[in-house]
Amino acid sequence: MVNKIKFIRKVSDLKGLTKKEKNELEAVAKRYEFKVNSYYASLIDWSDKNDPLRRLVLPDVNELRSSGPLDPSKESKYTQMPGIQHKYTSTALFLISGNCGSICRYCFRKRIFMNRRDEAVKDLPKALNYIRKHKGIQNVLLTGGDPFMLSTEKLAHVIGELKKIPHVGIIRIGTKMTAFYPDRIIKDKKLVSMIKKNSTLEKRIYIMNHFDHARELAPKAVRAVSMLVDAGAIMANQTPIIKGVNDSAEALSALFTKLSYVGVSPYYIFQCRPTAANWDFAVPVERSYVIFEKARSTVSGLAKTARLVMSTATGKIHVIGMTDRDIIFKYFRAARHSDSGRIMIFRRNPDAYWFDDYTEVKKDIKLYKGLDLYGPD
Repeated sequence: MVNKIKFIRKVSDLKGLTKKEKNELEAVAKRYEFKVNSYYASLIDWSDKNDPLRRLVLPDVNELRSSGPLDPSKESKYTQMPGIQHKYTSTALFLISGNCGSICRYCFRKRIFMNRRDEAVKDLPKALNYIRKHKGIQNVLLTGGDPFMLSTEKLAHVIGELKKIPHVGIIRIGTKMTAFYPDRIIKDKKLVSMIKKNSTLEKRIYIMNHFDHARELAPKAVRAVSMLVDAGAIMANQTPIIKGVNDSAEALSALFTKLSYVGVSPYYIFQCRPTAANWDFAVPVERSYVIFEKARSTVSGLAKTARLVMSTATGKIHVIGMTDRDIIFKYFRAARHSDSGRIMIFRRNPDAYWFDDYTEVKKDIKLYKGLDLYGPD
């Protein structure tokens, strides 16, 4: 199924763009790779320059005007070997693919697609042995790139080997293929059978979907979700708040609602990471919080399960509240055990786009120690 995907890789092959637009956007695509598959392109209203799905995949000239690090969360610091990241004691990231079904313009791993840089696993036996040796690892997130861009046989082999490790109780698959190319699931009976085989009563497979906008939940996507649910997978969703895509309470509420209808639990809403080329997609932290809470106020309890977080170099920081004067954060996951549960209160800053924008101002900060659950680091 992966080999059957028809990609558009040149901006010049897109319809509905002027010659000037094509020339401008080709310059962007030379630096930051562009590709969109024909299915996803069919969902886009190309006559609408503000179409949210168009904004998700079409290069933007502002990508060349913004600067920032290629690795804002310092993933390299936690990389144990090519393809293995181990930031939190109980969780390991397994980068098993360097390809995606299309490319999101705000991607925080643009570095993977630049100059054919490959951060995926190169030595699978060695990577599996790392997980075997670290018995604190309870769950493994298969990511990349997109694991569903692998052949079913390769993916089945990785999952099968992980299932043999006694202390690994959860295997998560991070994918946007349910949105980008649902035929990957619908037309591959072997893939669905593999998920069913490995999603057992005591150890479920989790599918971490990546729906950014309610329109991505088109009929085919809903069907693909249903097939994975029927196969026994637990379905969740995560998305950043992206300017021009879902940065309104109405758009986020519609996404939460439709996800809950089809059996996908909203999991994380991410603050857009300050990565090179994606500044124009970011929304200030405090505006994100207001959008998030307004959206949650309009939906049922089952649709308001998401948390608004920033995935920083030191951990996942939960935005838990605001007053007229202060904003309140809490470490939801922490790289250092001593930060676990730590609450941080800062004076509000409407111009802040990231956690660092608060910490760089050293006045009016209150830090509360985390829970001493682990003893010294």
